[in-house]
Amino acid sequence: MNNEIIEFIKETEKKITPDGIAMTFNNAQKLMKLPKFIQNFIIKQNTKNNQYMGFVVEPYSLFLAYEITPEQVKEYIPDNYELVPISIFDHSDKKHCAIIGCFNVHTSVFWGSRYELYVIARNKTTNLISWVICDYESNTFHYDPGQGFLPSTLQKSVFTTTYNGKLICDIEGQDSPTRMDLIIDINQYNCVFLNQRLWIEGNLSIDYAGELDNNGNDPFGLIFDPMEMKCAQHIEVDQIEIRQLDFGFINSQMKPFEACCFPFAQHYMTTIFPQGHLMKDENDLYAKISEIVNQ
Repeated sequence: MNNEIIEFIKETEKKITPDGIAMTFNNAQKLMKLPKFIQNFIIKQNTKNNQYMGFVVEPYSLFLAYEITPEQVKEYIPDNYELVPISIFDHSDKKHCAIIGCFNVHTSVFWGSRYELYVIARNKTTNLISWVICDYESNTFHYDPGQGFLPSTLQKSVFTTTYNGKLICDIEGQDSPTRMDLIIDINQYNCVFLNQRLWIEGNLSIDYAGELDNNGNDPFGLIFDPMEMKCAQHIEVDQIEIRQLDFGFINSQMKPFEACCFPFAQHYMTTIFPQGHLMKDENDLYAKISEIVNQ
């Protein structure tokens, strides 16, 4: 690991402080009462001199991939996207898929847990594989480009590990029918190489669908060390104890065809207000990291 990457990790973490999060939470409580266009204006004005925020996904984030059909997700696919076969791991069979992501996160503006449902599609304009966010749940306040600042959406949120290597996920929506109750043994799995188009290219092109639509804005991307996307623990799907799972168009009758867990933290920077960019590959990421740490 070179010094620029170490400095990037430090800079990412330095942008996140408990005092800063507390102040943002207090301001968000007030902003929630304002019309969305005023919220957006205030955010843009306040971030002119602090373009990036730190975004750290804590160890043991979980991703479950489900095979889907175009018919299942037609209402979630924006016009400029199309489904493409993809896989979590490099040498796995590729299928049209949706992915559920579960993770604890601390950022410059909030600290808590996120549960997101994505459809993986190709952006017809840029040709980039993209993570299209169809639905999400959060146990803390959050910012949604389509709706502005919002409070927690969950009445119960447990995402944690045990001393003997079990990963526990147990959540229940406040006003939605979302329910996940999973137990996964993460002891016996080795790290396996990931599909780089999904994990590197895809994280450079993230968009919103349906009611979460980003108002026609360009997809946004994350800035990160590509090495944090090289491999992850391969979870045997038949070893996942799914007690209940209802999230968007995914339900307990459907079984994931792949699953992975990242046993280490992942460090990102992103713009506080989602913005498009020109990064397309690993080289662009390293150039952006160098620009950030040397400015």
